[in-house]
Parts: sequence; structure tokens; C-alpha cells
Amino acid sequence: MLLAIDTSTRYAGVALVNEDRVVASHAWHSTYNHTTELMPAVVNILEHGGLTASELDGVAVALGPGGFSALRVGISAAKGLALVAKKPIIGVGTLDLEAHPYLRTRVQVCALIEAGREECATALFGPDGVRTREDRVCTADELLAEIKGPAIFCGEGVTAWQEQIAGALGADAQIVRPVPAARVWALAVLGREKLTAGETDDLTTLQPEYLRMPSIGVRKQRDRLPQGRRPIPKPVRGPAR
Repeated sequence: MLLAIDTSTRYAGVALVNEDRVVASHAWHSTYNHTTELMPAVVNILEHGGLTASELDGVAVALGPGGFSALRVGISAAKGLALVAKKPIIGVGTLDLEAHPYLRTRVQVCALIEAGREECATALFGPDGVRTREDRVCTADELLAEIKGPAIFCGEGVTAWQEQIAGALGADAQIVRPVPAARVWALAVLGREKLTAGETDDLTTLQPEYLRMPSIGVRKQRDRLPQGRRPIPKPVRGPAR
């Protein structure tokens, strides 16, 4: 069995998948954070499956983009379980999870997650299911300027932008109402596929995928969060007295 953990947004989820199907899943909305809610949910779903962590085949976790603190909770829990149980860990991007159910429709797909400041983290996939550009944070106007022809819009971010999308694209826009429980289901399925293919991650280097730094205490940044330590700036000395 593979355990899947997703805490990308206010909606979180855990799921168990065996070789060919998801056997259990649970999703919920957190008013504050997932710190006190995640591990009881993990314990409950393992008990439902009659398993202990040591009996898992591996742990899959959603990497983001998403809430800074929320992602840290899920990834830290997944790493802890994988470390203690000595099992492989598999990370999957949250925008990949949002887009997954629609990538075989032969229509371009746009996945969105709210990023604050009236912006969304966005991923664009062509009719062949392959990304057409780097994921980035943008406004609705910036995104819609990129879309040509019919497209499926999915993910939690569509709720905030559905009027703008429909107004700009009309019948070319197929807006899918987000179902948060579907995201952890997709994580379970994709995680199992990656585990079977031997596509596991390094426990020590796996990190959240932020498309910009958190908004508290730092300037706005739209690039991925660099890994490793930042250099410490040298102090600026005043003139000698």
C-alpha cells in the first residue's frame, strides 16, 4: 500500500492505494492549519487499512505550490513517516494533481491555485498533456492573454476567476468546479505509478515547490524558492567618527 498526503491548501487529504485502486481516502477543510489534524487523519486511515507505517510500500506527498505553512506540515509528516519506516518518498506537484484528470481530453488544460494578491499559481498543458511553459504566478489578465482556443480550467483557483475566464473566452472555456477530494485521489494514483516505475525522491533534498516567497517579511518574488542557504549580507558601516 502507498500512503498519500496532501496539505497544499486549506483543503487537505490522505489516501491509501494498492496495486490497482484507491482503497480509502479522507479530505477535510482546515480553518486554521493542518498541524493538529494531519497525523490523527493518517493514523485513522492506516487503522482503516489494518496497516502500520512499516508495512507501507512508500509515501507520496503533494509538493505545492500552495500555502507556505500548510505545505511544510504535510512534507515534514511525509518525510518523518518515510524516515522512521525506511520507505521511499515520492513528491508530486500540486498543479499536476489538479490537471491530472483532464490531460487525456486532447484539449489544452490550465490548472490554477490561489496565490493571494488577486493572483494564482498557474500551469498550462497542451492537448498532448505536456506543459507548454514554466509554472508561474500571474493575474487573470496575464493568464488569459496566453490562452488561444478551447481550454479546460481546473483547480481551486478557478473559483475566484470564473467570471473573468468566461467573459474573456466564452464557449472556448470549460470551467470545472473544483473537488478538493479529487486532488489526494490523483496523488495516490500518480504516486503509485511513480513508485512502480522506480521514480522516487531523495528524502534529504525533497523540498516544497514555491512559486514565490511567503508574503510576510520579504519582498514579493515570483520565482521558485531557491534551495540551500542564502548568503548572509555584510553589515553596512557608517562613516568613522
